[in-house]
Amino acid sequence: MTQSNARERGQERHRGAVTLRRQSITNSTADQRLLDSRARADWKTKDAWRALRILSEFVEGFDTLADLPPAVSVFGSARSKQDSPECQLAEALGAALARAGYAVITGGGPGVMEAANRGASEAGGHSVGLGIELPFEQGINEWVDLAIDFRYFFARKTMFVKYAQAFVVLPGGFGTMDELFEALTLVQTGKVTRFPVVLMGADYWQGLLDWLRDTMAAEGKIGPIDLELICVTDDVAAAVRHIVEAEAALSVEQEVVREEAVARAAADQQAAADDASAASDGPPGR
Repeated sequence: MTQSNARERGQERHRGAVTLRRQSITNSTADQRLLDSRARADWKTKDAWRALRILSEFVEGFDTLADLPPAVSVFGSARSKQDSPECQLAEALGAALARAGYAVITGGGPGVMEAANRGASEAGGHSVGLGIELPFEQGINEWVDLAIDFRYFFARKTMFVKYAQAFVVLPGGFGTMDELFEALTLVQTGKVTRFPVVLMGADYWQGLLDWLRDTMAAEGKIGPIDLELICVTDDVAAAVRHIVEAEAALSVEQEVVREEAVARAAADQQAAADDASAASDGPPGR
């Protein structure tokens, strides 16, 4: 057996629950085939079946993650080296979140994701990886205790938000930016409630933050208050404290809303009882 043959046999790609090896590996992904408008003529025969596959990914994700404790999604580059500052920061963050009682959710890949999963796992916490089918296979890192492989980005991204109380974003590329701005959009538009977004690796983000303030906000594309949606810190303890305090504040607000709803319901019941009593007395006799 030659070394090249051994390497060839070791190649594999995960497509949801399916594992492909050698000649079974294709150069396209499920997302690519779904979104390719050139194949629109096939929609009557293929897209209906894709809808069932998409549904199955949501069912699998919801069913698997429903019993997670409160969690934080951590994002960052798959290309970061394990001795890089961002990976060291991610590992410390993962451990601190685990000690604070949070599960840590990442994309399950190498780099920053692996570092965060390692920190959480070694600290005895829940370490979760949500993988995705890519043209270049990354695979789930060894520090993930609970993993799901997705075909479709949108199903996977739903799980990142639905089962997390916060996002922490470390230096990364397009995928990291995608998750960051989706989270900010959801918070800005009120689609998610009190969802902390923390940037770590302040030097890396400074140029983006300057542009958001000096260009986007200055030209009125976002409001000045929108910049307050982002917490920037390189202090792991401060990041975790920000998340914990936001969750506590939301709990207080929800309790106030609940008490007000109970009080309104009691007042309505009393008013209805008073009206019924007045009606039963009837008009005075003649």
